Amino acid sequence: MIVDGWDQKLLEAIQQGLPISPRPYARLGDLLGLSENEVIERLDRLKQIGLIKRMGVIVKHRSLGYLANAMIVWDIPDHQVQEVGRQISEFEFVNLCYRRPRSGQDWPYNLYCMIHGKNRESVLKKFNFLEQCCQTQSFPREILFSVRCFKQRGAIYYHSDQELADG
Repeated sequence: MIVDGWDQKLLEAIQQGLPISPRPYARLGDLLGLSENEVIERLDRLKQIGLIKRMGVIVKHRSLGYLANAMIVWDIPDHQVQEVGRQISEFEFVNLCYRRPRSGQDWPYNLYCMIHGKNRESVLKKFNFLEQCCQTQSFPREILFSVRCFKQRGAIYYHSDQELADG
């Protein structure tokens, strides 16, 4: 993996989040002394070599008034989980939907989705609608409401006083 000083500066800058701007890569380039295209090309290369796995948005939902959120977990038969997951992910109020391996008898769930709402009742209303539309009522499931809010942040790749972090 060939990473130069510009890449290290770029990684250190993006782990703080992209600037809020109509052209965040141009702004980032201005801060680092690179052109907008150089920033985009470097980020693309870092992603291609696997140093950056993905880039996405972290929405601080509580700041927007969404004070309740629930992770719903299901135990869906393996031959149906992909289709059920596809159906669930089509709902605009579903923020995340993904499959994970089961973890023994104590945790038999393999499909997860996150729903945010202004309050607990609105989340349950959305969930009930989802369950009816996707016909998931017969599958074992749990609705897990958050009781604490953790700091949300992206990946940490590099600090100027250390070497690049692995993976």
